[in-house]
Amino acid sequence: MKNKQLSAIVVGAGAGGGVMAKELAQSGIRVTLFERGDWPSYDKHINDELISQRVQELGSAFGPDWEKNPRVVRHDDGSEQLVTAQSYAYNHVAACVGSGTVSYGAMAWRFMPEDFKMKSVYGAVPGSTLADWPISYEDLAPYYDKAEQEIGVSGDMSQNPFAPNQHQSYPMPAFEYNRDGAFLDGVCREMGLHPFSIPMLRNSVPYNGRAGCIRNRTCCGFACPIDAKNGTHNTVIPTALATGNCELKTNSFVYHIETDGRRATAVSYFDADKKSHRLEADIIVVSASASETARLLLNSASSHFPKGIGNRNDWVGRNLQGHAYTGASGLFDFDLLDLSGPGACVAIMDYNHHNEGIIGGGVLCNEFYQLPYAFSQHRPPGAPRWGKAHKQYQRENYHRLGRMIGPIQEIPNFDSRVMVSDRVRDYWGVPVVVNTGSRHPIDEKHCNFLASKAEAILKKAGAYQTWQHGGGGGMTGGQHQAGTCRMGDDPATSVTDRFGRVHDLDNLYIADGSLMVTNGGFNPVLTILALAYRTGEHIVNQWSV
Repeated sequence: MKNKQLSAIVVGAGAGGGVMAKELAQSGIRVTLFERGDWPSYDKHINDELISQRVQELGSAFGPDWEKNPRVVRHDDGSEQLVTAQSYAYNHVAACVGSGTVSYGAMAWRFMPEDFKMKSVYGAVPGSTLADWPISYEDLAPYYDKAEQEIGVSGDMSQNPFAPNQHQSYPMPAFEYNRDGAFLDGVCREMGLHPFSIPMLRNSVPYNGRAGCIRNRTCCGFACPIDAKNGTHNTVIPTALATGNCELKTNSFVYHIETDGRRATAVSYFDADKKSHRLEADIIVVSASASETARLLLNSASSHFPKGIGNRNDWVGRNLQGHAYTGASGLFDFDLLDLSGPGACVAIMDYNHHNEGIIGGGVLCNEFYQLPYAFSQHRPPGAPRWGKAHKQYQRENYHRLGRMIGPIQEIPNFDSRVMVSDRVRDYWGVPVVVNTGSRHPIDEKHCNFLASKAEAILKKAGAYQTWQHGGGGGMTGGQHQAGTCRMGDDPATSVTDRFGRVHDLDNLYIADGSLMVTNGGFNPVLTILALAYRTGEHIVNQWSV
């Protein structure tokens, strides 16, 4: 019989934390789920582009508070710069119940089998920490299945010969193509490519008691006005709360984990009134994002762990990865867009792996629709950005811009990292994140490769002017941040074991993107959800007997 007296703390109510709370609470474990933000509200964050664009990162309307949560960027010359969530360099993730699953684009990608064994497939890369995961695609496949069913995915992979789940059905049918999706699908087929409908964590039809999508063009970066976009805030977290075994503490910032050298024993947190509290538990799970999870472990230094929890071998915060987005844009002499949301609907995976001279690759998709202000910043090289010509361009080309864009799989390196500051503290007096290091130099080559493929598609489609979006240099992270507490079998080169348990402690687990050894050529959220389901099942099996 499962032990209903066990207690657990889960830090962070995003993708991983929401799943963990549900898995543990349903097993009879008493869960306290901490979230530094509040419940999201569409009414407070309506689809107002000017409000959203005050800060540039996805989900920024949902926190964190700009002034209370600064970060530091450390440049190669040793100089430091204070940044807030208004800056891309901040590496922003939302701070609310559901976190980025409230405002994300909701693409629901499974990583490919090669993504779990990059070093075996491609060999060692000088200057990198490229490694195989300690688990395989086959190990994670049942949990991908569970995430797709419980959170809810619409899609159809039957036309995608590269998909590991080509012959499996999703719980909801794929979204129909909009005008540019149908057009680009035909062009890709003419080129011998293999386009297919993007799998989405949104309801194409009513599902699990919530409405079907209304094809709102203001989707990516915003909350859904009818609750048809599927995140942890409207699926697994309500399920966890309904068990009676889960308490959600919002506006509660966990800043320290206590240990006795063998076990994690308690957390300290500030409530909404800036009062500090302490809470003990049998099991502690950290799911606060690759940036904030690393920060919490480093800030939890003690006599047992003087360099921070899990950091005996200096791997906490290392190997930070995000996604360098790359691709191309093209102008057409006819209206291409019909603004049937969410915009992105067609993709190709032909360039994701096994490209000569390239390590990995990435997916290419048509893009989410830009609202007018964002579109005003999207111009071909040399185009005027103010005045009469700028306004004319805005009027004439809003419906005539086609894009093929995607994330390149970045190559991890030891010096791309999250640290904590020895001089800057936040509103609560806690040392803040320091972002430092840069992408591996080879990423730029990979970005240029994928951008050239995107431009070739747009030229074939008849665009009269095209331009590439390269990238791959500078710092990494962003909303797809991963890798800072990577899993592995060897404690000398990893932070957790293959189930997300921190090597040095019996009962401390991690359940977010920081576990990921490599970040794939896709949006990582479905993999984060699947990992959390797997770790949650493991905890229940190990502890609730």
